[in-house]
Amino acid sequence: MQATATTTENVQLTLPDVDLSFLRTISKKMGWSIKIQRKSGIEKGLEDIRKGNVYHAKNSTDLINQILG
Repeated sequence: MQATATTTENVQLTLPDVDLSFLRTISKKMGWSIKIQRKSGIEKGLEDIRKGNVYHAKNSTDLINQILG
């Protein structure tokens, strides 16, 4: 009998953080591997800039009010 080659696929899923433990449990039982890529703070900041989520303060008091408000 001839052995068949196993092919693999890379799949990207977007799911809530609360479901991650469930996915890990399933993947362990199925023999799958999971690689989680998290964005660094710099990547998140650059993404905010690209989206236009940038705020300018008039002065230091306005800045503090934006941070605390």
